Amino acid sequence: METPHYVAARVQRVLAEDDRTTELGIRVDVRGEEVYLRGQVSCDERRHQIENVAREAAPGLRVHNEITLVEVREPGEEEHL
Repeated sequence: METPHYVAARVQRVLAEDDRTTELGIRVDVRGEEVYLRGQVSCDERRHQIENVAREAAPGLRVHNEITLVEVREPGEEEHL
């Protein structure tokens, strides 16, 4: 059986390299048979896609999606210095 460190590294590599996600900003923690995904994304669809890719990368482990959504807005007024 792989150590948790190797499983976490594999999931992070897959999240970064998979064309569906290409995500570098998600932290992956593995505790026993459980994988925890943490970070922030801009939409719920992206959040679910990351979870799906992580499940494929860690078959047989339970994935907890703790990724939060952040509101992305257009820039406000120009700042004058």
